[in-house]
Amino acid sequence: MGQVLFIVWRESVEAMLVIGILHAWLSHNAADSGGKRWLWGGVALGLALAALLAFGLFAAAELLGPHQDAFQAGMVFVAAALIVHMVLWMREHGRTLKKDLESGMAARAARNNWWGVLVLVAIAVAREGSEAVVFLYGMLASAEGAELGWMAGGGVIGFVLALLTFWLLQLGGRYLSWRLFFRVTEIMLLLLAAALFISGVDKLQSMELLPTLVDRLWDSSALVDDMSPAGGVLAALTGYRAQPSLTSLLAYAGYWAGILLLLRWRNPRPQRLAA
Repeated sequence: MGQVLFIVWRESVEAMLVIGILHAWLSHNAADSGGKRWLWGGVALGLALAALLAFGLFAAAELLGPHQDAFQAGMVFVAAALIVHMVLWMREHGRTLKKDLESGMAARAARNNWWGVLVLVAIAVAREGSEAVVFLYGMLASAEGAELGWMAGGGVIGFVLALLTFWLLQLGGRYLSWRLFFRVTEIMLLLLAAALFISGVDKLQSMELLPTLVDRLWDSSALVDDMSPAGGVLAALTGYRAQPSLTSLLAYAGYWAGILLLLRWRNPRPQRLAA
């Protein structure tokens, strides 16, 4: 539930940011042009494309039959990679996101190209929605009846929290700034990607496609049991394991080593997102 809540919250806020920027531009520069109808049409189209991707993923998994577990494991690794890519992309482009969106809108509005506006918005929303679909697929695919109900509740709570967060962010930094929001959620996203990566490694070990090398290096269940409610949340959001294998430990260390190398290679400087 915690993973679903966080993903829906973060992705919804990003989508609201994009929609909010474009809606504000239309309100100030093309209030009487009818462009807002195309904006909301683009939002609806973007959501429909994300829903189509979700349907395609679950349909593909059903068609694969006995290879479904391998497909789900692969999607978990894809989701982890996408989260890392999103973090790196936002670190590099967050500062110019508002300017880029507004310049694209202005160019299309100047030519009265409202179909172009619809496509621009649809692509932006579909990008956020498709990322959420891929992120959530591995969790939803392996969930059972009761868990699905909790996850659905987490999604609803995440969306409500996103509305509240966006409202706070629109207050101009009085309570919460865009810079702080992206800085904190960037760390949380990297931890979540680590959790997904380790869950994929665990799945490959359970399928005997990866050796454990040494099983149960230690047992910290007495301190934090990853099967308990609190420990389960910690495991889902950070990749914590009370009884890790050597393979899982090496994979976790390798993940963070790779992240540090990527951050150094891309050498991003802290950037301020225009609100």
